[in-house]
Amino acid sequence: MKKIIYLDNAATTKTAPEVVEAMLPYFTEYYGNPSSVYELASMSKKAITESREQIAQALGAKSNEIYFTAGGSEADNWAIKEAAEAYKDKGKHIITSKIEHHAVLHTCEALEKKGYEVTYVDSDEKGIVDLEKLKKAIRKDTILITIMFANNEIGTIQPIKEIGALAKEHGILFHTDAVQAFGHIPFLVDDYNIDMLSASGHKLKGPKGIGFLYIRKGVKIRSLIHGGGQERARRAGTENVPGIVGLGKAVKMAFAKMKENTTKEMELRDYLIDRVLKEIPYTRLNGDGAKRLPNNVNFSFQFIEGESLLIMLDMEGICASSGSACTSGSLDPSHVLLAIGLPHEIAHGSLRLTLSEENTKKEIDFTVDTLKGIVEKLRSMSPLYEDFMKRG
Repeated sequence: MKKIIYLDNAATTKTAPEVVEAMLPYFTEYYGNPSSVYELASMSKKAITESREQIAQALGAKSNEIYFTAGGSEADNWAIKEAAEAYKDKGKHIITSKIEHHAVLHTCEALEKKGYEVTYVDSDEKGIVDLEKLKKAIRKDTILITIMFANNEIGTIQPIKEIGALAKEHGILFHTDAVQAFGHIPFLVDDYNIDMLSASGHKLKGPKGIGFLYIRKGVKIRSLIHGGGQERARRAGTENVPGIVGLGKAVKMAFAKMKENTTKEMELRDYLIDRVLKEIPYTRLNGDGAKRLPNNVNFSFQFIEGESLLIMLDMEGICASSGSACTSGSLDPSHVLLAIGLPHEIAHGSLRLTLSEENTKKEIDFTVDTLKGIVEKLRSMSPLYEDFMKRG
């Protein structure tokens, strides 16, 4: 098998060997159902408690405010749908942004069909949510603001502290989808006035199929999944003990090495951006230059199709994406790039490269050199590029 250069860490990360090692005993040795009363089951229950405490500590939360889910999408659905249901007597107006993940956007669309009203706030050309427009969107019947912490496609970090303060001032619940941010940038829920927060294990070297929802004590919220009394009777279903153990281990590792990993990722990220913008003409960096995730790079290349670019990169062993992994099969351009004002033809030529601390400068150099050749080849076959050069 040829060497793989993996640059799609926003889609998923490689599960860390230490995480796998921590999980293994809970498949074969400590396999008891944590709801049972015998000693074998108590080992599972203890492991869940320890993971819950690790996550709570990382967020500056209480352990009884952490609820395990099957991932970020479930956590988003739970927070938005059930908070809307619980507070509908107060109002049925929700505020979100046009650049949210589809787990939030499609959930809000589903609520609109049930009679809720949703305001989709604009962002600026760099993908930062417009605070003034958000302020103006607040009404007496607004019950929830849901804004992502950092964008999964273009990496922009939103003004979450300001949004949280605004929500608190008006007595409105504030939820943030922190799937891309948690474990990558430091923050505490109290400092940001966050009432609910969604996160996922497989974005920080944990296993897939596990995540959590932070729910601040005192927030009214119904159960999304009904059945048994697991998760303090708020989320039914036998707990995914190995997944929860793996998530706890991944969180512990991520926060222990966050500063070190961030420093390396930012150096590689900025080196990659600098080379591409200097060496490949008619290229745009999408997102804010500074207020972005340490490992995220998103480019638009004029006169080419992103799908062809991805296929040719894959042929060279480079794993990348054109945007969200959840919509990678779609032929439509990214809703995020359209929302920040890019025309369809430029949005179609987008490329997202998301790094990890395991990537090397040598890999980045190979990627840029390969990318230069591919872009040049694709442009040579483009009638639009030919016409542009003739006019130039």
